[in-house]
Amino acid sequence: MAGRRCDAIDELVGRNIQVLRRNLGLSQTQLGARIGVTFQQVQKYEKGTNRVGAGRLYKMASVLRVPISAFFAGTAEIASDGAADSAFAVLSEPFVLRVAKAVSRIRSTELRRSVADLVDTLAPKGSIEQGECAQSQIIGGAPERARLREEQDVLRS
Repeated sequence: MAGRRCDAIDELVGRNIQVLRRNLGLSQTQLGARIGVTFQQVQKYEKGTNRVGAGRLYKMASVLRVPISAFFAGTAEIASDGAADSAFAVLSEPFVLRVAKAVSRIRSTELRRSVADLVDTLAPKGSIEQGECAQSQIIGGAPERARLREEQDVLRS
């Protein structure tokens, strides 16, 4: 009997598990211990390598304090081939959730806008290859960074 292959929905559920786990600050080991599996099994769930059974999904929802439907957020994007653009897909990228949380703690709307402008300036349009220097993408270089620093100093005072 051949095993079932995981599909795009399994990968989506796994990615959502990862984002929700990171949001609570839980390690794979901690989540695994709370639902009765090893961290390796949690890793396989998050990669979409192994499917998550209904009972296990129910336990995860309880531990992560979310409704089960949260694991399926983004299914509309899969149907329209836009899965890579979903909020969960973006948040599952390394450090993105951490940056988003840090920015959300900034009370000043203007300072948040400055941070967003800085990140937009640093990030190339499209994807950046590993090892490529994002710094070279800065428009205006050092003068632009200095202007942004001055702007942020004014907003802080």
